[in-house]
Amino acid sequence: MDVIFQRLRSAALAVITASLLAACAGCHPFGDADRAPVRVDGVVWQPDNATAQPQGKWQQLGARELLVQWSAVDGVAFVPGSKMPPAPRMPDWERIAREPWAREVILGLAGRFDEKAARAGIEQLVEESAELARLPTPLHVTGWYFPVEIDPTWADAPRLGALLARLPRPLWITVYDSANLGPDALADGLAKWLPPDVGVFFQDGVGVYAREPRIALHYADVLSQRLGRARVRIIAEAFRPMPGGGFRSATADEIRPQVNTYRGYRVSIFDGPHYLPDGLVEALARRKD
Repeated sequence: MDVIFQRLRSAALAVITASLLAACAGCHPFGDADRAPVRVDGVVWQPDNATAQPQGKWQQLGARELLVQWSAVDGVAFVPGSKMPPAPRMPDWERIAREPWAREVILGLAGRFDEKAARAGIEQLVEESAELARLPTPLHVTGWYFPVEIDPTWADAPRLGALLARLPRPLWITVYDSANLGPDALADGLAKWLPPDVGVFFQDGVGVYAREPRIALHYADVLSQRLGRARVRIIAEAFRPMPGGGFRSATADEIRPQVNTYRGYRVSIFDGPHYLPDGLVEALARRKD
């Protein structure tokens, strides 16, 4: 009888707790993902000649960490002092270092615009990245990022495990699931070869309509269970495809429920200079009426 009573009492408490949580969700300022202000931890910047001088008000969303996609791409450097030729337009790193959205910087290393080329030449990219990581910058660098993205369809990805040992720590990579094999397949593969001191940014896939935010959150949860919560962050895609090709900025109504679904995780939004103009930022920073 005592066991039955304890079970009944536990069931009753569960019902009461669920009711209280539901009530709180309705009154909490972040309970309504469609209306709550958007808050992120960081903003991503993929340097190119068109955005060599990034400007924005991303700090209004809470961003204080800048994730630079790469400091060199296709053998052209966006930082001075490397053996590679400099980009036609070099960023003003002194000014960027003073921006409120770049108080901390995770500096991307050597990459390629073409994913197949990047994967085929990871040894060279690691060598170039090791050189780039030694160069001084005025930035407050708190971590490094190796910009060769990983998904379950890349059979040779485990080769990266040993190569990443040549790069400094803290070190981050990006993972995604273009084939929609599922979070377990993604997490299982990473757990087999990814060094335990390398963190992952999970690219949510919402911007290309690969999945809904709630499914992206499930991916992050599974990755956290396998790799540890501290090693998992989310990249929220702030773009959407356009008919006929190319991408546009996502609207505030598209971004708001997307990013707000990921509460509890560190989120960086991709990418500020290309897709987050000041007007959109100001709309996202306010609660929707």
